[in-house]
Amino acid sequence: MKPERGPGPLGLFGGTFDPIHLGHLRLAETAREALGLERVRFIPAGQPPHRATPGASGADRLAMARLATADNPGFEVDAAEVDAAQASFTILTLERLRAELGPARPLVLLLGVDAFLGLPTWRRWTELFDFAHLAVASRPGYTLDEARLAPALAALTETRRATPDVLATAPAGCLVPFDMTPLAISATDIRARRGAGLSLRYLLPPAVVDYISRHQLYL
Repeated sequence: MKPERGPGPLGLFGGTFDPIHLGHLRLAETAREALGLERVRFIPAGQPPHRATPGASGADRLAMARLATADNPGFEVDAAEVDAAQASFTILTLERLRAELGPARPLVLLLGVDAFLGLPTWRRWTELFDFAHLAVASRPGYTLDEARLAPALAALTETRRATPDVLATAPAGCLVPFDMTPLAISATDIRARRGAGLSLRYLLPPAVVDYISRHQLYL
């Protein structure tokens, strides 16, 4: 008799999501398939420490994330960072989720190459692997292999690099690169378009476009 398997790997996708757009959604869906994730949890930041104050409130960004993910059973949204009255540091988020989900659930933190290169500036960054795997999405013309890594990151990449099949076998500790579908969409460009009175169609889910219009965001 085969032993029962526990829950599969859970992808963790944090960000400002100001606003959430099709590039975010496509990255999450690509990661879900390429990495064998059971689900992807979107975690909108409440007070992002490395960025300027978001253009939309936490409540609005959370509402848009829920609208954008509502039709995908493989997606879910975590409101805790928006609800918390403190800065959203990734290591604190991982500590919270590990306490919530237990020591055995594989957790996979989803990052782009650019975010990975900035990892040494993050709070307690070397401890991230104690709580989760890291999956790094390449972008067109720029993969993890082609990135100019700082010595500490190069050493970490060398020792922790693995293939997606290992993510379900341990709760944390591995670094897995994956290819991301190229969609040249950015929240910065979307906010600029909105301010200029240009259409946002086909950049965001229709429900998010409607929400932005109804609530007069980014004007």
